[in-house]
Amino acid sequence: MIPKSGNRFSRTNGTVCPEIMLKQEDRAVENLRGFGMKKILTSLALIGLVAAGVGTGGTWAFAAEEAHNAAAPTHFPIDEPKEMSWSFTGPFGTYDKAQLQRGLKVYKEVCSACHSMNLVAFRTLSDLGYSDAQIKTLAAEYTIHDGPNDAGDMFDRPGKPSDHFPAPFANEEAAAASNGGAAPPDMSLLAKARGVERGFPQFVFDIFTQYDAGGPDYIHSLLTGYDQTPPAGMVIPEGTHYNPYFMSGVSLKMPKPLSDGQVTYDDGSPQTVDQYSRDVAAFLTWAAEPHMEDRKKMGFRVLVFLLLFGALVYLTKRKVWEGIAH
Repeated sequence: MIPKSGNRFSRTNGTVCPEIMLKQEDRAVENLRGFGMKKILTSLALIGLVAAGVGTGGTWAFAAEEAHNAAAPTHFPIDEPKEMSWSFTGPFGTYDKAQLQRGLKVYKEVCSACHSMNLVAFRTLSDLGYSDAQIKTLAAEYTIHDGPNDAGDMFDRPGKPSDHFPAPFANEEAAAASNGGAAPPDMSLLAKARGVERGFPQFVFDIFTQYDAGGPDYIHSLLTGYDQTPPAGMVIPEGTHYNPYFMSGVSLKMPKPLSDGQVTYDDGSPQTVDQYSRDVAAFLTWAAEPHMEDRKKMGFRVLVFLLLFGALVYLTKRKVWEGIAH
C-alpha cells in the first residue's frame, strides 16, 4: 500500500527514498558543523586568554631579567680601557728613559710590597740609563735569601746586579693569605699578559696602525678607575673594590694603590695618580719587552733589505729577458 504524499517516509519497493536520506544527512552535517564551530571558537578563546597571560608574565619576566642584567653585567671590563699616547708605540717608537725611571720608583715604593718581578734582573736596569755603580747600590737595598752555604744552611745577603727582584712573599699561599685570599700576580710579563680584546673593526685597523699598547692602556685605566661609583642596583661583594676597567669582574680584592703625592719625583713631573699610572705602566711594558727597540730596528732593516732585494731581482729579470721576443 502506497503512503500518502505528505508522509514522512516514502517507500519504493520497501526502501527509503534517497532524496529524504540526503536531506537528513545534510541536516546532521550542519548540526555537527555548528557544534564543532562553537567548540573551536571556545577553544580559540581559551588559547587566547592563556597566551595573553603567558605573554604578560613573559614580559614581566623579561623586564625583570633586563633589570637584573643591567645591575649584574656578564661581560668585562664594563668600560673599555682608555687609549693613551705612549712614546714606545708605532713602528719607530722608543722608550722614554726618564719615564721608565719614574715607573721603577713607583714600583719600588708601592707595587713591590705585594707584587713580585721574578723575571727581571737588576743588571738589566742599565737599559733605563743607570750606571753600574747605581745598579749595585740599588741591588744592595734588597735582601736575598740564598744558600745553602758550606755548612748546609740558608742565609740572607745583600742583592747583587746578577740577582732578580725578590718576591715579597715566601710562596703563593703566603701571598694569598696576606691579600684576602687572592695572590697578587707577578708583574714581569703583566703588560703582555693583560689586554682587552678589541672587537671588529678595531682589530682590523690595528694591523695597519701597529697598535700594541693594550697592556699599558689596561694597566693605566685600572689604576685610575677606582674613584668611580657603581651603577644603582649593582652588588659589590664584601671585601672587594669596584673598578669598571677590571677584566675579570665588577670588583677586585686590590684596594686603590695610588694617591696624589704618594711618590716624590725629583724631575718635577706631576705627582698625581694619572702620572704615576702612566709611568708604572710604561715601566712594566719595558719589563715585559726590554728588547723592543732592538726588534723594531731590526725589522726596519729587514724591510729595507727586502725592498732593495726585490728591486734588484726585478732589474735582473729585465736585463736577462730584454733581448728575447715574447
